[in-house]
Amino acid sequence: MKRKLAVMLGMLLSGQTYAQSTLIQYLSGKDNHPTVQWDFYCTGGRNSGAWTKIAVPSCWEQQGFGSYNYGRDYKTYGKNFRFADEQGLYKHTFQVPATWKGQTINIVFDGVMTDAEVKVNGVSAGAIHQGSFYRFRYNISSLLKYGTANTLEVTVSKMSADASVNNAERLADYWVFGGIFRPVFLEVLPATHIRQVAIDAKANGSLRLQAELTESKPGDVLLATITDKAGKKLTEIKAPASSKTLLEGNVNNPATWSAETPELYKYTLQLQRGGKTIHTVTEKFGFRTIEIRRQDGIYVNGVKVKMKGINRHCFWPETGRTLNDSIQLQDALLIKEMNMNAVRCSHYPPDKRFLEYCDSLGIYVIDELAGWQKAYSTKAGEPLVKEMVERDVNHPSIIFWSNGNEGGHNKDLDDDFGKYDLSGRPVIHAHHRPGNQFNGIDCNHYEDYYSTKKILEDTSIYMPTEFLHAQDDGGGAAALKEFWDLHWNAKLGAGGFIWAMLDEGVVRRDQHNIIDVNGINAPDGVLGPHREKEGSFWAAREIYSPVKIDMQQLPANFSGEIPVENRFNFTNLNKCSFKWELRNYRKPFDAQSGNFIMKSGQATAPDVAPVVKGSIQLPLPADWKNYDALSLTATDPFGRDLYTWVWHVKPTSVLIKDLTGTTTGAGNVTTTDSSVTLTGGQVTVVFDRGTGMIKTVRNAAADALSFTGGPVFTSGKATAEDMQVVADTIVFHYNGDMKEVKWYMDNNGWLRMEYNWELKRDAPFAGVSFNYPEQYMLSAKWLGKGPYRVWKNRLQGVTLDVWENAYNNASAGSAPWQFPEFKGYFSDVTWMEFNTVQGKFYAGTSDPGLYVRLFEFYGVKDVKPNPALPQGDISFLETIPPVGTKLAFNITNGTAALGPASELNHPTGMHTRTLFFYFGLPKSTEKAQQFNRPKVNELL
Repeated sequence: MKRKLAVMLGMLLSGQTYAQSTLIQYLSGKDNHPTVQWDFYCTGGRNSGAWTKIAVPSCWEQQGFGSYNYGRDYKTYGKNFRFADEQGLYKHTFQVPATWKGQTINIVFDGVMTDAEVKVNGVSAGAIHQGSFYRFRYNISSLLKYGTANTLEVTVSKMSADASVNNAERLADYWVFGGIFRPVFLEVLPATHIRQVAIDAKANGSLRLQAELTESKPGDVLLATITDKAGKKLTEIKAPASSKTLLEGNVNNPATWSAETPELYKYTLQLQRGGKTIHTVTEKFGFRTIEIRRQDGIYVNGVKVKMKGINRHCFWPETGRTLNDSIQLQDALLIKEMNMNAVRCSHYPPDKRFLEYCDSLGIYVIDELAGWQKAYSTKAGEPLVKEMVERDVNHPSIIFWSNGNEGGHNKDLDDDFGKYDLSGRPVIHAHHRPGNQFNGIDCNHYEDYYSTKKILEDTSIYMPTEFLHAQDDGGGAAALKEFWDLHWNAKLGAGGFIWAMLDEGVVRRDQHNIIDVNGINAPDGVLGPHREKEGSFWAAREIYSPVKIDMQQLPANFSGEIPVENRFNFTNLNKCSFKWELRNYRKPFDAQSGNFIMKSGQATAPDVAPVVKGSIQLPLPADWKNYDALSLTATDPFGRDLYTWVWHVKPTSVLIKDLTGTTTGAGNVTTTDSSVTLTGGQVTVVFDRGTGMIKTVRNAAADALSFTGGPVFTSGKATAEDMQVVADTIVFHYNGDMKEVKWYMDNNGWLRMEYNWELKRDAPFAGVSFNYPEQYMLSAKWLGKGPYRVWKNRLQGVTLDVWENAYNNASAGSAPWQFPEFKGYFSDVTWMEFNTVQGKFYAGTSDPGLYVRLFEFYGVKDVKPNPALPQGDISFLETIPPVGTKLAFNITNGTAALGPASELNHPTGMHTRTLFFYFGLPKSTEKAQQFNRPKVNELL
């Protein structure tokens, strides 16, 4: 009974699952939790030189052994650098029952870094395996002691004895580890069994299934039964068995597999002898057809598709490349959440479980043979191609095999993939040099916007397998909208794969558990190491939404009709759902953030075919104009929210009155030879007559608020020439690009600033700045787009609401990976509350399109951090700069080469804006009543 229970618990085999007469017995854990302790001896580095215990599977560096290496350390530390070449000696004792004798017993390793020498009971199981990311097995039937204890010994060499394996896998731009990092199990089969199955299931229902047997006898039969997801039998195919048998059949009108319709079927293949089934293999698959139509595009099931993709490493900070099912699922769901449809498995085959999630959720996959700028030799590479393809061949999600990365292509291996793939998937080269087109697809990396346009006007399909390098807060979704629109609208555009999904930060067990991203080498993700969502994550989600809505504001004659473009490939918008809401924003002095949903309803999903434009009609109530905002949420046929768009109903000039209240008259103006003072309510502001800048701000308690040093014009020249007092208004005239600033204070304490400027040259930003100590900040709350910061070329992924961010010193790409960042540019701000140790103060505007900049931050770390910032600490801006990429600084014209939105701003004409400031909370009952808000003691 115990044996049967153990068998039932071990029936899940990563890959094909064998029913009835095949058993799986794990010798290790199934993933990084739980694991199994084996005996272990490390020959070098930390905790070396003595026998102890280690968790299997694991990367031994993360268990406290050996030395850490990043793959580019040989470049970082020079020609005399040598990689840590320690070995790990593993021992494990296990038993097999006597009843297994006479069957085939394989020991299977899902992944070992790097060379693995395996012995059972002191006898070699076979040739040393070389290559980290591949499933390999040995038949150990003759080496076992049945019914008693067996000793497994595995010697793992971190550096391979084959130089080409090190070149392909370890001299790479990622962390390199050592150890048995994926599971180890025994595979128990009958002596005669089905060794391998490859399936070719086309979208038209045609089906071919090729089975390899260890041996066969006359009269042996193979019977394949095809069932749908409900378990209904659709067809049976039968053929005489031989060492390699091809079964052919057909399923009428199958539901096809695509990223939008991940329909899965199941085959059950039985090897029958004398009327009895002696072996059964069961596996899921999908009906789908992949085509490269040269000088045209990539087609799935006869429909042209474009890749909204990202590059993914198998990585987790605490456990390195040893993952678990929850991490695999989380990553697949995050890709779907970004509205992406594709992933490139860079730069090696992933865990099989991840591919299973891609099958079931619907994600196109590039499965890649390792080869980071240098390739395997033919001798080393041939068995690894075989292992990779045989493990992964029947996943419908895999639409391409990639033969290495950026020059790591051994062209002698190109035709090896087809030897094991019955469906004949295309092979691509993920390269970084122009002119290396292969199989009709150019995958060249890191072209700029203008060279991309040129390539798309050529004759090859263009699908960059890396673009918009996302180091720190640069790249990722910055400039993505223009790149995506280029590909969407170009005949030869096939989309591409952003570099990369996550910051590859490892918890350093030798450095007090800090998370190390190896300087600027590995913080390349739109997600942090623990999948913290950066601004580019949310921007990509909007840009890649298959329901595309470009309307930025409600037109004056808005009647509920919203233009929409269907960027699904297979799905009519009438299969989606659309929910509208009328919202009221929380008022500035409310204790909470967010909004109030006042009314909501469903819109009829429009009949808009894939890649066609149409409109959605919202059935809004007659009083819809009485609310602050309108939102629309699109949901796909699987119930996943695609995106929520929010538009102001009331203009900024009306919304600001929630902050400033009703004007009750002018405050007082007093002047001296050196200063001019405005006083109103409980607020006093003193200006320097010579510079026009604020000298001091005080509230009713006579406490100074350290808001000073402005206004400073952020671009160009602005020198105060003279000051006048005109009807309770202070007017400063300037020489230079800023022309005039007017200051006026209501007798309720609200300070108004009207200014104008004109620039006749390009500029990264334009507006005014003030000083305020960053160390005094506690939080900021605002009505505007948020909660994430933006750049000129990454304005997407933020929506209108009342947001609140606590102060943090976070920066994408480095600890503490706390998002959203407090510091940055924030867009479409109507008002902002600054909560400080000195109290609260407020700023707002009656004009649309205000950006607020908060303190010091940078997008990309470089010799000189980029982009440069305006003067001061807090800025109120009409324009903000674009952000580049790690590589944009090395291309002609730098960031500007990423497209029109990545150029500097080109301001024209005179620009004017009105700002409002309040430097003291209302303190009297009368004041609270005037603003229709609680008394101050209730606020506090």
